[in-house]
Amino acid sequence: MIPAAISVQAADFDVGAEIAGLSSGQTGIGGIASFVGLVRDMAGGQPVRAMTLEHYPGMTEKALAAIAAEAADRWPLDAIRIIHRFGRLEPGDRIVLVVTASAHRDAAFDACRFLMDWLKTKAPFWKREETPEGDRWVAAKTEDDRAAERW
Repeated sequence: MIPAAISVQAADFDVGAEIAGLSSGQTGIGGIASFVGLVRDMAGGQPVRAMTLEHYPGMTEKALAAIAAEAADRWPLDAIRIIHRFGRLEPGDRIVLVVTASAHRDAAFDACRFLMDWLKTKAPFWKREETPEGDRWVAAKTEDDRAAERW
């Protein structure tokens, strides 16, 4: 089993520091792929002032660890780092980080994309957007389900 570091936190993160920490002393790593998700200022054609993410502590970390374990079973990875934030976030704020490391780039790219697709559909977070017309819960999207199904 490869090391998978999972964090669900309110605090922001430093992408460079996370990648450096993942690869430090790991001379077998030939490629690192990463994805940083940001809060957008528009959704469904409407302005978004902020997004609040809620979760159940413990349950969410367990679900993210299971998703990371699935990636580790499918690709020859050397490391995985997942950070998902919760709380109130404003447009431009970082919301999620996925980093995968492997001896070869294809495994790192594919695993990174898989992790994001599965996080979007299987990670237990509840999202509420603040718009000029009031708050609204964010429903699951068909395109996210389709993206996850291809894996």
